[in-house]
Amino acid sequence: MGTLAELGTEAASCVKCRLSQGRTTVVFGSGAADADLMFIGEAPGFHEDKQGLPFVGAAGQLLETLLGRIGMKRDEVYIANILKCRPPGNRDPLPDEIEACTPYLREQIALIDPRIIMSLGNFATQFLLGRKIGITRVRGQRLSVDGRVLVPTYHPAAVLRGGSNSSAMREIEQDFATVRDLLDALPPRTDHAADAAEQLGLF
Repeated sequence: MGTLAELGTEAASCVKCRLSQGRTTVVFGSGAADADLMFIGEAPGFHEDKQGLPFVGAAGQLLETLLGRIGMKRDEVYIANILKCRPPGNRDPLPDEIEACTPYLREQIALIDPRIIMSLGNFATQFLLGRKIGITRVRGQRLSVDGRVLVPTYHPAAVLRGGSNSSAMREIEQDFATVRDLLDALPPRTDHAADAAEQLGLF
């Protein structure tokens, strides 16, 4: 396992699936390489494909607003997606695309070593839990995945479609507040961030 920068360089020239044929740029991820909190979304959209950064469109603005409400900034966390290339027309990722791309994400998680992961939407949540489950059934829960704390929530793009006064907006705000509480409860970091779930009493 190399460095995060080396992994990003490798991903930048990836041709493991069909998505490499239509991309403008690979959207590897961005943020603090030693972040306690990592966000994982689904796939880049139009603006992300053009700029090479995750969550820079309207969904990204909402993400930054929600971070601000819990006293955090974008550069204090790490943000990545299941897929590193934009699917045509923002369609759902296909199983073979996920299979080709997720080794990069698994290594990102290992290198960043976050103590808390917030999954954004169905695809990221199902990938991390290793099973098919709807986001409405697990959102806001405090789960243990490989010793890390996982808090699933809605994808910001889905929340935006419901409007600023929707129940989904109120629920995602609650989920961010949950993450703030978890961060505040974390003891000093040990050698392994994956001890966080045990430290917080999540088994």
